[in-house]
Amino acid sequence: MCAAFVEVFGVKNAYDTLLERGFIEQVTDDQNIQDLFMRERITCYIGFDPTAASLHIGSLVPIMALAHMQRHGNRPIVLIGGGTALIGDPSGKTEMRQVLTKEQVDENAQALKQQLSKYVDFDDDKALLLNNADWLTGLNYIEFLRDIGRHFSVNRMLAAESYKMRLEKGLNFIEFNYMLLQAYDFLYLNRHYDCTLQMGGNDQWGNMVAGIDLIRRLEGNTVYGITFPLIITSLGHKMGKTEKGTIWLDSKLTSPYDYFQYWINTDDKDVERFLALFTFLPMEEIAQAGELSGSQLNAAKSVLAFETTKITHGEQAAVSAWRASASASTFNLKPVDPALFKSSSIPRSEVIQDMSAIAVFEKTREEVVTISIPELFEETNLCASRGETRRLIAQGGIYVNERRIQSIDERITIDDIDQNGEIRLRKGKKKYARIRVG
Repeated sequence: MCAAFVEVFGVKNAYDTLLERGFIEQVTDDQNIQDLFMRERITCYIGFDPTAASLHIGSLVPIMALAHMQRHGNRPIVLIGGGTALIGDPSGKTEMRQVLTKEQVDENAQALKQQLSKYVDFDDDKALLLNNADWLTGLNYIEFLRDIGRHFSVNRMLAAESYKMRLEKGLNFIEFNYMLLQAYDFLYLNRHYDCTLQMGGNDQWGNMVAGIDLIRRLEGNTVYGITFPLIITSLGHKMGKTEKGTIWLDSKLTSPYDYFQYWINTDDKDVERFLALFTFLPMEEIAQAGELSGSQLNAAKSVLAFETTKITHGEQAAVSAWRASASASTFNLKPVDPALFKSSSIPRSEVIQDMSAIAVFEKTREEVVTISIPELFEETNLCASRGETRRLIAQGGIYVNERRIQSIDERITIDDIDQNGEIRLRKGKKKYARIRVG
């Protein structure tokens, strides 16, 4: 093991960090890849096809993985797929992607270069930003078939999950070539930049294995692949999809305030996992999120929203989004306990809420624990009827102390009474009431 590498980064290396934080789904050679991380500085790559002028938060897992690799002293390559985007990757798609013009691809590629520099430091070659159009668009087709295509088995290619899915609706010849081109990318990067690790989504497994096998055949080198899991929220939703549409990383397409709001509305069950994946906070601080509840769990959501917004849009934008969110929401944002998430720079001393404007209703403890939630929301005038409350519960729009009510059978308990002797009710995003328990 390299002494300097251990001295700077200690026992925990980038592989340990990625594994601990939940980034790793599959690896091509588990034991040897761990040895690789322990003994040397790694050059790794992830490809991003410039099919749009901005990435969205569905791309944050690979982006954050590259950032962690760099933080541990490795050299990331961000590969813009200016060449492969002219064809379209069939992986994970049930239909053929729209084929873009070269001008559209070039324009999108320039936008992504600027965007990705927020996460990865490209100064002094600490990371490289390359475009596979530089080597793919100049290939001689006959030579490519002879030198590269002959190493691919059609039977093995058709067995790949990405192709099997597309075969049901029709796989055209252009898409069929994608695996060869991605394998060639890995070969090119291995030859010219000593790249030994490819990372990407789990749907890229077949393409990765093809590249690893091609490098072994042509260069005699051993290289590796790591795939990331598809991130599905605890509610079964795909990351980044909302009623308003896609959550983009570009502030012109999704404002920092809306970006902040997406994260602060994270379901309780996802907070700890998302803190690990999408922030750089230490795991020992993140681990405590699994033990939090009530207002402290809401504080953890504030930290998640603040840290993710800070990484993508900068600290000033994150503070502005926090203040705007605090002004718009009576209950969501209270100052974070200084004992929690000490590494976060989220504001901790500001109280923006005005509780006096919220209607207060008196109830005894016995009344609180015996009344149904539909009755309570009707009595406090938050809902016009118990039927409306039931409909909103089914739609996820009824909250007690920022806990989303999942069923009409849920009850309020003594534990819901806070230290001020109150219970806070919310309908949707903007209608509130307080229950003062006597």
